[in-house]
Amino acid sequence: MSNLKYLSGFGSEFSSEDPRRPGSLPEGQNNPQRCPYGLYAEQLSGTAFTAPRHDNKRSWLYRIRPSVIHKPFKRFNAAKYLTHNWDEQEPDPNQSRWLPFDLPALSERVDFVSGLHTVCGAGDARARHGIAIHMYLCNASMDRSAFYNSDGDMLIVPQQGNLKITTEFGKMEVAPNEIAVIQQGMRFAVYVDGPSRGYILEVFDGHFKLPDLGPIGANGLANPRDFLTPVAHYEDLEVPDFKIISKYQGALFEATQGHSPFDVVAWHGNYVPYKYDLSKFMVINAVSYDHCDPSIFTVLTCQSTKPGVAIADFVIFPPRWSVQENTFRPPYYHRNCMSEFMGLILGSYEAKEGGFLPGGASLHSMMTPHGPDVQCFQGASNATLKPEKIAVGTQAFMFESSLSMAITKWGAETCQKLDAKYYECWQNLPKLFSDKINL
Repeated sequence: MSNLKYLSGFGSEFSSEDPRRPGSLPEGQNNPQRCPYGLYAEQLSGTAFTAPRHDNKRSWLYRIRPSVIHKPFKRFNAAKYLTHNWDEQEPDPNQSRWLPFDLPALSERVDFVSGLHTVCGAGDARARHGIAIHMYLCNASMDRSAFYNSDGDMLIVPQQGNLKITTEFGKMEVAPNEIAVIQQGMRFAVYVDGPSRGYILEVFDGHFKLPDLGPIGANGLANPRDFLTPVAHYEDLEVPDFKIISKYQGALFEATQGHSPFDVVAWHGNYVPYKYDLSKFMVINAVSYDHCDPSIFTVLTCQSTKPGVAIADFVIFPPRWSVQENTFRPPYYHRNCMSEFMGLILGSYEAKEGGFLPGGASLHSMMTPHGPDVQCFQGASNATLKPEKIAVGTQAFMFESSLSMAITKWGAETCQKLDAKYYECWQNLPKLFSDKINL
């Protein structure tokens, strides 16, 4: 069990200082002429200075050395399957499903950054509009290096292996069935204990928020108190050629410096990294009839400028009671103006018991029909409708977007995990039409 400490809340104004240096957080101002302990004051801004107060994101960091002390950035080609090129392949509207993505061979040393593989995406990081979906496939910890993303926020969903993440704000441990969000510009390093696999949703437009609850009221879904932010923890290390890796306009760049960047002794603000335990999600569901839209399972959302339309939603399908009467209870057949990328953390997914496996994925592009496979349809159509706890021991999720995503060459060909027979799961759905009103 981790002994790390955290601050609780979502979007809060936090303050933290390493207990080894009490009084390191300046009182009453952000940028004193001389900071306590000879620290440097540095602001990290996640929004424009003039953004409305309720949207304004920034934190002040009090560090041993400012971030500007580094040598020039040069192109870094460690992650050869990381891309924002959405024109590598011809457009393909077909339903897509991937078998579990392969972990690196034990003979290879692959860390979190070099193990980034882009599956699909849309938009342009330079224009700050769009998303990318990646897999991380790694087996080694980052060594004397830190990574930050100039293009947007990264929502990390571990599927296999615990992640120990050191950030400028402090340390986090993130296990499967938890998520972490590292926001734009925040430096971090990922340490693993062995082969590790997971999913990443990257958004270029803005930052993730809790969804509005509307008629649900004041409480429900993901509760703000369950989001955890690390407390200040600094290291004062002289490290020759410490690597700072930047993702900038879809490419990686590397600079070196002579010290660890994790030298923040104290900080305050509302622009922070955070984690969340998916098992704490408060499920809302139908208790009379019909199947609710999956939006009721939204954990986090990144909204577009159109009201109610998301650049990206992070949606989960957790264990819950199913009690609807006279209802086909699994997800219904539908076509959608949104793109739906699904992954599976553990267990199985109710609408497709076979073929959709932990560490794999599926993509149902906008307006391409999809829904339960033959086995699910037949079973649910004839099941005795009694109260039933479903999805026990499982956790499926969805990255949903209003953008039309393109699959990369790695996702379509190189990974060799695209299931060419996926379409067959619907081919034997029978014709049930009859001249009898009740079958």
